[in-house]
Amino acid sequence: MLFQIEASGVSADTAIELFWPAFDAEPEGRAYADTVVRGVAGELAGLDARITAASSHWRIERMARVDRNVLRLGTWEILHSADVPRAVILDEAVELAKEFGTEESSAFVNGVLNRIAENAGRKDAVR
Repeated sequence: MLFQIEASGVSADTAIELFWPAFDAEPEGRAYADTVVRGVAGELAGLDARITAASSHWRIERMARVDRNVLRLGTWEILHSADVPRAVILDEAVELAKEFGTEESSAFVNGVLNRIAENAGRKDAVR
């Protein structure tokens, strides 16, 4: 959904509406995904600023679209999902980067999110 928002310029609500008819999910997972998508879309500039600050020599617009959106997702979760352990957030982001990104994406995403978590004071379960 985040990729669709960026690629097409649709709103978070439109992306959510278009996404779910094509995918099946349990209500709890769907509600969490909708919350995250709306949260990321609502805080995009702030999330991008944190990502840029944590990624040495990389401007946000130069990052691969998949990497950029996985980083946005992970950063939002680090900042707003205190009940989700840091290690889980990083592991899930790395898995998404492996599946949908380039060969280098997982290491890049892991390094940037680790720095963001440190900067945000997320000390739980260091990866």
